[in-house]
Amino acid sequence: MEATGPIPLETAPAPLELQARRGFSLFWRTFFFLSLLLFASIVAWIQTFRALESEPRAVQSAQQLASLVNLSRAALRHSDAIASVSLIKILADEGGVRISLREPKDTFVVLNGDNLVRRTSEELKIRLGADTVVASSVNNQNGLWVGFSIDKNQYWLQTDESRMGAAIRSTWLIWLITAAALSLVGVAFIVRLINSPLKQLSFATSRMRGGAFDASLLDERVATSEIREVNIGFNRMAEQLSTIEQDRVIMLAGISHDLRTPLARLRLETELSVADEDARAHMAADISQLDAIIDKFLDYARADPAKLESVSLNAVVKAAVYAVGEADDMRITVTMPDDLNVLADETELLRVMSNLIENARRYGKTPETGIALVDITAKTREQWVLIKVRDHGMGVAPDTLPKLTRPFFRGDAARTAATGAGLGLAIVEKTIQRMGGMFGLANTNSGGLAAHIKLRRS
Repeated sequence: MEATGPIPLETAPAPLELQARRGFSLFWRTFFFLSLLLFASIVAWIQTFRALESEPRAVQSAQQLASLVNLSRAALRHSDAIASVSLIKILADEGGVRISLREPKDTFVVLNGDNLVRRTSEELKIRLGADTVVASSVNNQNGLWVGFSIDKNQYWLQTDESRMGAAIRSTWLIWLITAAALSLVGVAFIVRLINSPLKQLSFATSRMRGGAFDASLLDERVATSEIREVNIGFNRMAEQLSTIEQDRVIMLAGISHDLRTPLARLRLETELSVADEDARAHMAADISQLDAIIDKFLDYARADPAKLESVSLNAVVKAAVYAVGEADDMRITVTMPDDLNVLADETELLRVMSNLIENARRYGKTPETGIALVDITAKTREQWVLIKVRDHGMGVAPDTLPKLTRPFFRGDAARTAATGAGLGLAIVEKTIQRMGGMFGLANTNSGGLAAHIKLRRS
């Protein structure tokens, strides 16, 4: 993570591995789009069903009802009074059809329903005449009522509502809901099956980023050829990176050993052979600086994950301040709650605080007094501890601020006389990241530079 501008840590985004998940994951995105496709297919299927099934069924139901009405009309028209009474009774007992005279005082409710019912009513009026009445109740008696006329007389024909196809419609609705539910379950299963290799690859990548090259190997025997090729390529890359990392560690250890041996001899020869005390002191200081630069290189190159434990932040800050307590060119003010613990490596965290204090001492002195005024504050926010180390110096140019955590970078204005390796803030950032935290730099409104640290609360 690189500082990208004068943004305080309290408002800056969390590191990628600690950032809260926002939006849809790949699983839910795929599930959503497949479900949307499934929904569109069901809608298209319903429209097709209406065209191919509802319309023919409406015509068929209208034909059956019209045939029933026409047969009843023909039977009543060509029979005498006694035969008509017998016919009406037979239709009621055996055919489930009741025929009665339609009186002017009769009250009825016109049949309304879904598209199938409306279409059947329209077809029935076309076959029996425009004066045909289709009602759902007559004189508060529910049923399917069809009003028709024979010459000058008007009749009601009452039959069962199922002739409109309601039972069939309910069956289709139940089938549709069942099919949609099963389809969604199938979509979820397929999406999970597709995304599972991606989740494994993401997990292995995060492990590799933390330096666990050997623990991030993927299965090379999966059935899918494309996933198998990706896993094989990833494993070979992890093996090469592991080899490179081992070679780098060995090389750095060798460089450290090979350089420190002649430096120790130079220090000894300087103490014995140089008579001028000032020259001897300067030469000894140069040798000490070279030795410190080697330590900086090794600290920055360290890639092993930190061993995190509950650490007292108060004790660490107190130890870092005590180390510079006798310095005449700085004043430190500490403000933080008592018994504040963080999840960190105690030695690494002490090195971070000491590095920041030393950086403020070198480059954060006020122009008027030549003294570095440093404020160290800490506060808690949910599961995090926010630490700020702030000086009251000149600050840093906005275009230079994002570059301060780059290895070997030195600001021209602030570090002209610097004799270090240019790794101080880079080491701080990398150490904080190794402890699962976040580091950022920002200019303050009242002047000076502020370093923000975000660590997990223990």
